Amino acid sequence: MDKVRAEILAGTAPRTTGARIVIEAPAQKIFDLIADPRCHPLFDGSGTLQGSISGPLRLHLGAKFGMAMKIKVPYRITNTVVAFEEGRKVSWSHLMKWTWSYELNDLENGKTEVTETFNAQDIPWLAAKWLNATGSLERNPKWMAKSLVQLKALCES
Repeated sequence: MDKVRAEILAGTAPRTTGARIVIEAPAQKIFDLIADPRCHPLFDGSGTLQGSISGPLRLHLGAKFGMAMKIKVPYRITNTVVAFEEGRKVSWSHLMKWTWSYELNDLENGKTEVTETFNAQDIPWLAAKWLNATGSLERNPKWMAKSLVQLKALCES
């Protein structure tokens, strides 16, 4: 049996990257998981997400949600939803100004293409220094691909 993999996408600009996968599930089912911050630890492929600590049961434009994280040391981060299209797209950003996005494209026949992107193009100098120091920027594509594979397994089970 072939191992399931997500496609790693080349960044369209410096400090951007992404991954894509096709999931055999309706877009709304997938979106419902992504739009619930309590579900994020279920498909986090980075191992950095320690749990949801605050926020609404369902994300919406302007919603704030907190996460317990650990990259070398434990910390908490508050994210703000900066783009939201029901069933299609959700993006959030935090203090360091980078953005995580999930975009869903209904392929018909119960299949959905899911693309996760990371954009740190216009972040402050200190944030860029932190990304480089932790090695996160180099690992993000693999982490996102792993997250999408886990999301696929969750949605197809």
